[in-house]
Amino acid sequence: MPSDNKPFSEPKPWTECARDLVNVAMGRRPADMVVRNGKWVNVHSGEVIPATDLAIIDGRFAYCGPDASHCIGDGTRVVDARGRYLVPGLCDGHMHVESGMLTVTEFVRAVAPHGTTSMFVDPHEIANVLGLDGVRMMHDEAMGMPTNVFVQMPSCVPSAPGLEHAGASLGPQEIAEAMAWPNIIGLGEVMNFPGVAANDQTMAGAIEATVKAGKTVGGHYASPDLGLPFHGYVAGGPADDHEGTRAEDAIARVRQGMKAMLRLGSAWYDVAEQIKAVTEQGIDPRNFILCTDDSHSGTLVRDGHMDRVVRHAIGQGLSPICAIQMATVNTAQHFGLERELGSIAPGRRADFLIVSDLAALAIDEVYARGVQLARDGKLTADIPVWDYPDTAKNTVRLSREIAASDFAIAAPAGTAEVDVRVIGVIENQAPTRALEARLPVSGGIVGMDRVNDVCQIALVERHRGTGAVSNAFVSGFGYTQDCAMASTVAHDSHHMIVVGTNRNDMAIAANRLGEIGGGVVMISKGEELALIEMPIAGLMSDERAEIVAAKADVLGAAMREMGCTLNNAYMQHSLLALVVIPELRISDVGLVDVRTFEKVDVFV
Repeated sequence: MPSDNKPFSEPKPWTECARDLVNVAMGRRPADMVVRNGKWVNVHSGEVIPATDLAIIDGRFAYCGPDASHCIGDGTRVVDARGRYLVPGLCDGHMHVESGMLTVTEFVRAVAPHGTTSMFVDPHEIANVLGLDGVRMMHDEAMGMPTNVFVQMPSCVPSAPGLEHAGASLGPQEIAEAMAWPNIIGLGEVMNFPGVAANDQTMAGAIEATVKAGKTVGGHYASPDLGLPFHGYVAGGPADDHEGTRAEDAIARVRQGMKAMLRLGSAWYDVAEQIKAVTEQGIDPRNFILCTDDSHSGTLVRDGHMDRVVRHAIGQGLSPICAIQMATVNTAQHFGLERELGSIAPGRRADFLIVSDLAALAIDEVYARGVQLARDGKLTADIPVWDYPDTAKNTVRLSREIAASDFAIAAPAGTAEVDVRVIGVIENQAPTRALEARLPVSGGIVGMDRVNDVCQIALVERHRGTGAVSNAFVSGFGYTQDCAMASTVAHDSHHMIVVGTNRNDMAIAANRLGEIGGGVVMISKGEELALIEMPIAGLMSDERAEIVAAKADVLGAAMREMGCTLNNAYMQHSLLALVVIPELRISDVGLVDVRTFEKVDVFV
């Protein structure tokens, strides 16, 4: 990337400013900034310490104590906290930027006013489209941010070899190469949990390369089975996991020495049940981390980011300080960054919030590296646009026009009705159910059943232009009108998912995304009801979060008009090809039963 694409510099290493930190603390040199009269939320001791001052130099805390008047000189900026709380900047321990439909820059712009100053991102989505080049693009963009955006090297591209074909493939050699990049913090979620338990050579090699580099291995154990496969997975090296949904899941992970990451995303509500491990069963909270995993742009703009998660955790019975620890120091310790961030203490990066109400986490001001980023919920820092190269665009390769007949499912000869497997959507959760339904046959083609909420799903191959279309059935969206929605965000291989009640609309939707280079579109009776353009890898918009969120609102309204009442239904749509989370999914090879990791027939 060109140098002018990096507006913010990395903070000085502690070794380069340690003497200045000492001199400021001793009063021998004036601080760049002093914050006076605050209530210090100390995540190390679990206290709230009144009448505290903070002195900052070179973007790091030099002094945290009762009186910093000795640190003030002629050029020192003095901020009066007026008795408000001084809270460490919030950390998101596991997330995918692309799920917001935004670039890293626009994501940071959206979440900074909500107090997120550190993010640990897994660019798994762009890796599945553009490979190592895509990871490097997001890595370099992350280094140009005013906040801390650490990158985890994607571990499973494709996520389930043999059950899907992504746009790229990454192995131990690429992972070892990336471990030498300056902003790589570890290995992204290891989703091939059967492979780890089976000592798969590729998985073992990726984990070994990460451990040799002294970095953290992220986990993803998406199974309720806590027997031998779970124990084999833990023994294989993953150090955390965010796929738990029950208190027993969190307890099992912590007992095995893992960090239990509890997520509250746009469509995943997994904190309430798991936090009972702490609030009801007394499990030590030091090994619990809060995260979002996937946050839609509308959620970011309207509801917040990690501040939303912390408030939710407090609402489930955690004390405010305990909830804040799970979103600050616990996360920093996990990634080996306790001396860099996650707390307000000497030597750490000066990432902090001024908060007027701790229990409500009412954030008045946000600072990162001692620089104000936001005030009263509005961004105050100028974060320039990051330009992606042309190689990141025009990634939807269909090779031909998709026709309605591509979505026709031929029934066995001589049948009037058939029993079929159906993907069952579960509201607010990532897993699906493996359902069955009896559907009518007309003219040799299997029909749909709107009365019982069974419509059609298809996956259109879009990376290599093969023209292949996989077809199946899905239930849970509740569509009652002629319609189709298509999306090139289709975790994890990111082909194109089309769900619809009308095959003509399905064809129009698919071709529309091929025309614009990716995104999401809703069609009804040939009319375009909503469109979100995502020209970057077919995954991200190049527009501001507010604009993307407004377009997403139009999409949500269109889905509701068509009869869908699911919470954050678009996010559910985008996960229907995720062949590493049970039970039933679709991929470019067909219908996949994730319980057995086998391809199955549409017909029972």
